[in-house]
Amino acid sequence: MSRLFWFALGAAAGVMVTRKATETARQATPAGIAANVSDALRELAGAVGSFGAEVRAGMSERERELHTVVERRTGGPAGAVEGGWTPPAALPWAGSDLGQDRTARRSPARRSPGARARRAGG
Repeated sequence: MSRLFWFALGAAAGVMVTRKATETARQATPAGIAANVSDALRELAGAVGSFGAEVRAGMSERERELHTVVERRTGGPAGAVEGGWTPPAALPWAGSDLGQDRTARRSPARRSPGARARRAGG
């Protein structure tokens, strides 16, 4: 009886080792490597998708917080003007040069003679 037990145990161990070796050999083939890469890419795509969803959720939460701050400071609903745009007169810096676009005030004479040609690719 003891010999039969050890024989069965050895046969089971041999089957397990053979299966493991076959699986390892299959993973080393080009098809096995491609399967591993595709699994990894699928996992990466899922992670990127969940990251994007978390970023969008954070953006909408931050937007709600900013709307609350604007409503509290101005006393009116945020984006009361069509399209959510706030007219320049309602901005705190409307009378100063902080709201001005400094690039619009540059005169063309400040540029070097070849600047336009370099930008055009010529």
